[in-house]
Amino acid sequence: MSVQRPSRRATITDVARMAGVSIATVSRVLNGTGPVADETVVIVQQAMEELNYTPHAAARSLAGRSTETIGLLLPRLSGAFYPPLIRGLETGAKEHGFDLLIHASVYVPQDGARRPVPLDERNTDGLLIFTDRLDDTEINRLYEQGFPLVLLYRAAPAGLNIPSVTVENKRGARSLVEHLITVHGYRRIAYLAGPRGNEDSYWRELGYREALEAHGIPFDPDLVGRGDFDDVLARSAVEDWLRRRVAFDAIFAGDDEAASGCIMALRQAGKQVPDDVAVVGFDDVPFARLMAPSLTTVRAPIETVGEEAVRQLITVIHGGEPVPFTLLPTELVVRQSCGCK
Repeated sequence: MSVQRPSRRATITDVARMAGVSIATVSRVLNGTGPVADETVVIVQQAMEELNYTPHAAARSLAGRSTETIGLLLPRLSGAFYPPLIRGLETGAKEHGFDLLIHASVYVPQDGARRPVPLDERNTDGLLIFTDRLDDTEINRLYEQGFPLVLLYRAAPAGLNIPSVTVENKRGARSLVEHLITVHGYRRIAYLAGPRGNEDSYWRELGYREALEAHGIPFDPDLVGRGDFDDVLARSAVEDWLRRRVAFDAIFAGDDEAASGCIMALRQAGKQVPDDVAVVGFDDVPFARLMAPSLTTVRAPIETVGEEAVRQLITVIHGGEPVPFTLLPTELVVRQSCGCK
């Protein structure tokens, strides 16, 4: 098995390609887990030797220095969305005998300089990634080292076999907007998007557009603003619409936190919800049912996302075959803010 060694550092993909096996099989050989035929083990080890492949994560594991800790990268900890997610993650980690180490911060500085990932093979056995600020290049680097990864609310970069767990954003958004149209007769429905590049926001907007098209309502770009899943920014966006006299009879906020900001802006302008303008959200975080009026929204199984993400990561850590893509169902929750009693 003599071939030209690559000038760059060999990756787990190179080993799998040379050995003629899957990346998961190479991972099982590296970690000594799962059923692998003796002949296959020899072939993989020969490929590793030929390529001079020494992944950091595998070296730690083979040395028997498991941390029994999984890492979680978050963009922030503030906001009503995160407590149920972390609760689900902690439940899943505890069930499998792992600790959860959380790092929450903006990953990419304004000058664009690259910083090391704070959680990796040095202090964890695997990593849960729930942030848009970690770019595909860094995810690819960790993946090529054979480090166990699972993505939350984000699809894997093209060509990378990384499990991801998310919810039915498009279907949930479409059912919500269709409720506004068919039950209440709203036609001028505004949408407050999430952060640029955010996949949840992308799919929710697609569901919004599909609902409009299905009912013969033209899409109006003036009715799309940016709330960034933030009550302050959502409030500012609604104030801008009102200042520019944009006509709308309902607002679909990208999430419940943005919905609360919408309601504050409307009240300050002397408008009643839902009598003058209906407001709906997404996620059904705990405060949604306590708002006045109570918030019509889409219930996303946030805790279940956390538990399932941990389950998939543990599978990868143990060299098993994870589910490549998990899409959990959402549910329309009708309350008062849309005009229902």
